[in-house]
Amino acid sequence: MLQGFSCSLFSWDNTSNSFRPESGVYVSHLSLKSLHCLLNQFIHAATCLQLVGISLSKVETAVPKPPPTLGAFACSASACLKRLRNIALKEETSTSNADDITTPTLLGLANSLSSLCSGAEFLFQVVHQAIPAVYFEFGVSVPAADLAVHVLDYLHMKLDEMCLVQGGEEEAYQMVLYMYVGSLLPYIEGLDSWLFEGIIDDPFGEMFFFTNKEVSVDGAEFWEKSYLLRMLQHSNTIKGKEHSNRDHPACPLFIKDLTRSIVSAGKSLQLMRHVPNSAVNCGKGSNYEIGSTKCLNYGLYPFKRMAGLSLSEVFSVSLVGLIGHGDHVCKYFWLDNWSSIENPVITVCRTSIGKKGDAMKTLNLSRKFSLPSLNDVGLRKAIFGGERTAFSDSEGTNYTFGFHFGESEYRRSQDERKLLEMLFPFPTILPSFQDDVPLSELLPFQRNSSLISRVLRWMQKVDLRITPLPLVIVQYCLTVYIQKQVDYIGVNMLLKLMNEWRLMDELAVLRAIYLLGSGDLLQHFLTVIFNKLDKGEAWDDDFELNTILQESIRNSSDCMLLSAPDSLVVSITKNLVDSDEEASTAGVVLSTPRQSHVNSFGINGLDMLKFTYKVPWPLELIANTETIKKYNQVMRFLLKVKRAKFVLDKVRRWMWKGRGSATNNRKYHWLVEQKLLHFVDAFHQYVMDRVYHSAWRELCEGMTAAKSLDEVIEVHESYILSIQRQCFVVPDKLGALIASRVNNILGIALDFYNIQQTLSSGGAVSAIKARCEMEVDRIEKQFDDCIAFLLRVLSFKLNVGHFPHLADLVTRINYNYFYMSANGNLMTASSSGSVTSRLGKNPG
Repeated sequence: MLQGFSCSLFSWDNTSNSFRPESGVYVSHLSLKSLHCLLNQFIHAATCLQLVGISLSKVETAVPKPPPTLGAFACSASACLKRLRNIALKEETSTSNADDITTPTLLGLANSLSSLCSGAEFLFQVVHQAIPAVYFEFGVSVPAADLAVHVLDYLHMKLDEMCLVQGGEEEAYQMVLYMYVGSLLPYIEGLDSWLFEGIIDDPFGEMFFFTNKEVSVDGAEFWEKSYLLRMLQHSNTIKGKEHSNRDHPACPLFIKDLTRSIVSAGKSLQLMRHVPNSAVNCGKGSNYEIGSTKCLNYGLYPFKRMAGLSLSEVFSVSLVGLIGHGDHVCKYFWLDNWSSIENPVITVCRTSIGKKGDAMKTLNLSRKFSLPSLNDVGLRKAIFGGERTAFSDSEGTNYTFGFHFGESEYRRSQDERKLLEMLFPFPTILPSFQDDVPLSELLPFQRNSSLISRVLRWMQKVDLRITPLPLVIVQYCLTVYIQKQVDYIGVNMLLKLMNEWRLMDELAVLRAIYLLGSGDLLQHFLTVIFNKLDKGEAWDDDFELNTILQESIRNSSDCMLLSAPDSLVVSITKNLVDSDEEASTAGVVLSTPRQSHVNSFGINGLDMLKFTYKVPWPLELIANTETIKKYNQVMRFLLKVKRAKFVLDKVRRWMWKGRGSATNNRKYHWLVEQKLLHFVDAFHQYVMDRVYHSAWRELCEGMTAAKSLDEVIEVHESYILSIQRQCFVVPDKLGALIASRVNNILGIALDFYNIQQTLSSGGAVSAIKARCEMEVDRIEKQFDDCIAFLLRVLSFKLNVGHFPHLADLVTRINYNYFYMSANGNLMTASSSGSVTSRLGKNPG
């Protein structure tokens, strides 16, 4: 019955799904109640084993086949079932072979089969909870990923619960460990294909991510959308409690912290294989050296395995070292040069034997190992035929009776022995001859070998040295190797980025264009546009703008930054800010269709310019279209600063020419002009220091610390956010407040320029001059209000510890505490008199 068979005394009842004793069963020395009490433990154990067998049979014979993880669990559980039933078989055999003196008893049988009975009930509980009931209800319609997560997470938590074993519970822990390891292997094999080959070998859809077939490897959205996370579709019921995990990633617990890096590593492999090798090498790499990247070995192969072993084989060997006594083997995989070499068994054994000189001498091939005699006379005769002399023991290759050749032949034979010694360091690793042995048994370290099955068989009979937590098992035997491969791929990816693909050179081009870093790349273009704005000329023709732009690039000393002059294109947008951008980031209100020339000459007029630079693929994965939009936001702000500085420099030249007339209003204009010019110059210097230099240095430091393409993208996004924040174009309340006041000051600088342009024309009548003086008063008052507001806001944020980068801006604006004292009090400057007094007239 315990072996799963019905017999004359016990039969399986399909109605009640249990074994039951036949009627009329009794023993002479026990009451019926006592007998049933003894038999019930055997009946319960046999029923548990039979129910386990029925459930596993449903899984194994299901059509279509079950997903790999569920199938592996069923296979492991079947092995545990077979092991328990073999205990009953051995007991039956020993009872049958007992002598006539020993009489088997029910009490003795209950004692000898106690481990079987407890193991049967435990196995039934594990199988019943590990296989979700929804699978038997809906079968193939249940997503394979949901099944894999349920099985693996249940076994993971069950093993975590069993690790603190009490006396007699070691077998239960060992059973769960065996099923957990066996169930993990298909998932690990899927990770192996992805991490070492860049191939997602997942026909059943068990992995936590899947391929987005709409995105190709050479597409701009490859990195973000080529592989997407798979979400759970069903709620999981574990230990009687239903866990609502819908819309959560279908990722098992054992790799939950590595999901992102695993996906990134495989995508990196695909990217490196798809992009053709560039002629640029380490010696002729990027002009911007990032850390020690250039010093790394450029001949790495990300797909090379650990000594030729698959990830599941390394996991198995490491597990043996953890729970058994083979840690001298698995320590080999912890070495830094794990991706080179040779067979790990040879290396480990050579190290062990090297510590014992006497044993090494005994195993020396040329001295101690006697090859069997080989007489090839018969073979020669069969091949060459013909008559030969009588057989002689000294002929052929039989050396039993000594050598029959000269010294040179002898030395050659010695060299051949030495060569053989190099190929086989010691004869113990040579497989012994056996009939009908599969090749995988002779070559246990080849892919798809019997190594894993050997480890699983070993786990069923070994006495565990320790009972570690599943977290320790995964960390010690698996994730450490996954992380090594992830880091290894990351190193290669960074080599490609910084050398062959010249990432930093391309980012330097974006910096020169959008952060106005080049001294003269756009100088001619901006000068022409600024002059057109001053004269009120039309400048909304895209063709004309691009003609001016190409001329500016060709005449620039930095023209070599661009691969071609037409790689940078300028266009006029229909709105001040693109419809998909936040208007609040620029501190302005969206306008309706393209504005008229008269209304577009204000400080926001240049917001209609949009510069487009096509970043070459695959660097487009880092600086994509959305990134270029953010660069344009920063550039629009910088153009406002540049235009304000441009017009104030012209005002200074005009006022310098008329410095001979030292009237009150002219002195007053000098004061207002100096206030505006000081702010614009200070702000421009802040932008150059913080946005152009400091942010770039932080970018380079971040690139030095990056270990993968994901981290490179994060560093670049942080760089973009940093320059956006420092230019106050981020969509937050503080940025909008500061940007509005800065824009007001830049706008009134343009107003001041227009007033001085009117006054310098020489034809202004007194009424117009009076109006101009009133406008200058308004400009000064508005400027003072904006400065007071800015200093209050910035100082408050600085005092509470936010945005420390603004300290430099406050210091530059409030130089020598001109506007605000050290304790935060605003300084009030005396007025330069009323408008009428400055014009030389009495009020009233």
